Amino acid sequence: MDYKRLGQSGVKVSRICLGTAFRSRLFSQNFDHAACERIVHRALDLGVNFIDTANYYSFGRSEEVVGNALRGKRDDVVLATKVFSHIKENPGPNDAGLSRFHILREVERSLKRLQTDHIDVYWLHSPDGDTPVEETLRAMDDLVRSGKVRYIGCCNHAAWQVLDGLWTSDARNLNAFVAVQNSYSLLWRTEMEAELLPACRKFSLGAVTYSPLAIGLLNGQFRLGQPPVEGSPWTTHPHYRERFPKVMNAQCDAVVQALIDIGAARVKTPSQVAIAWVLSNPDITAIITGPDAPEHVDDVTGAIGWQLEPDELERLNTLSKPELGSRFS
Repeated sequence: MDYKRLGQSGVKVSRICLGTAFRSRLFSQNFDHAACERIVHRALDLGVNFIDTANYYSFGRSEEVVGNALRGKRDDVVLATKVFSHIKENPGPNDAGLSRFHILREVERSLKRLQTDHIDVYWLHSPDGDTPVEETLRAMDDLVRSGKVRYIGCCNHAAWQVLDGLWTSDARNLNAFVAVQNSYSLLWRTEMEAELLPACRKFSLGAVTYSPLAIGLLNGQFRLGQPPVEGSPWTTHPHYRERFPKVMNAQCDAVVQALIDIGAARVKTPSQVAIAWVLSNPDITAIITGPDAPEHVDDVTGAIGWQLEPDELERLNTLSKPELGSRFS
């Protein structure tokens, strides 16, 4: 496994971060907690030391699974969770957002579910237009100073929102973001490459990305003119099912074919090639993947320890030019 510093912090995280939404396991009526714990253990065995969850995932079940899986292993893991989204099916007026009220209440619930006394990286899951950014950052600063949180970051923020947070922290002498988390893949490059990654370079922020396989579209199994893979979000989730005919277009199919070709030549899977492309960007700290089985963890970590050749990168860069498609997450 390879490791990299998270922004300006002193902590080093594995370049593969285990995402633990476990959508196929925990979003069903028959929650398979044991299977999810096996996935966590396999990731740890392969050198992953960075685990990402959220209070929103299955309304706390993901955090509970991670807490159980990390019994006796917590001290060696950089554990991240998130706050913002509603945390029950019928939320009240203060059951979402980034108010001081919501943050300080939810951190206690997350700590309990995770069976720990601190969170290593506490992410703001989304921007909150209803709460002043200073209120949010003062609450996060208090958590860092209390020892309940080690570092803070933000997810799904536009570059201007990240900078607004950094400027507010600087002006008020508050603990600042050490990293951002946003979607980035061969099928969604514009947001990160146009503004966020330059901002990360300028202000020494870590860049953690999710959906490197575009919700599975880049695993080599989805092709133009063919129905989506049964059981995938592209068949089970109405939002993705409706979008599939649009996103699986000729350009997307050309990217998939390139991944297949390069993978065959390098004895790698298309997924490994797609992840290696993301990791080839020196501004990227780590990628978050959400495997549904222990063997999927082996596939993902197979993207570590080798590099794409310049001609392979050029082919993928050309085929995936930023005009392609739209957000997949």
